Amino acid sequence: MTTEKLTTKLINLSADSGVYKMLDRSGQVIYVGKAKNLKKRVSQYFVKTSSSRKIQALRKNIYDFSVIITKTEIQALFLENDLIKQYKPKYNILLKDAKSY
Repeated sequence: MTTEKLTTKLINLSADSGVYKMLDRSGQVIYVGKAKNLKKRVSQYFVKTSSSRKIQALRKNIYDFSVIITKTEIQALFLENDLIKQYKPKYNILLKDAKSY
């Protein structure tokens, strides 16, 4: 996806709570996260000042993203957990013991 299209998606993102999925060029889910404010959180991945190596590596592989809006943060937490178990995203697995999946 072009930078212009990603920027448009970011501008139009909701500030609601929810879950986001980062996708690579092939459409594979490479990261799942939750947010109290989707617009603010997802936008942080595209700010180049982030110093985390994981985020830098993740950012290089993000081609697109999708979001699921939830009514509460608790609902987002449970949904995030379920989606991580379902997709086993590369960048989530780097942070957790694989036995917890």
